[in-house]
Amino acid sequence: MTKKNQHVVPHPDGWAVKSEGSQKAASVHQTQREAIEAGRQSAINNRSELFIHGRNGQIRERNTYGDDPFPPKG
Repeated sequence: MTKKNQHVVPHPDGWAVKSEGSQKAASVHQTQREAIEAGRQSAINNRSELFIHGRNGQIRERNTYGDDPFPPKG
């Protein structure tokens, strides 16, 4: 199974969760918070990363739920 990173992005109907490389949204939510929760579950299941985009489309947060290639020290 390939690891598909998940992206929470703005959508005309609210916020969407998209798998990396996919044109179609996996799910659409009214609030960003709901989309983040759905994206987090998908990233955990896929052992991948979750990228949270702001309204301007830029990545504002990133979380790893798999094998982190650069784990924090300590």
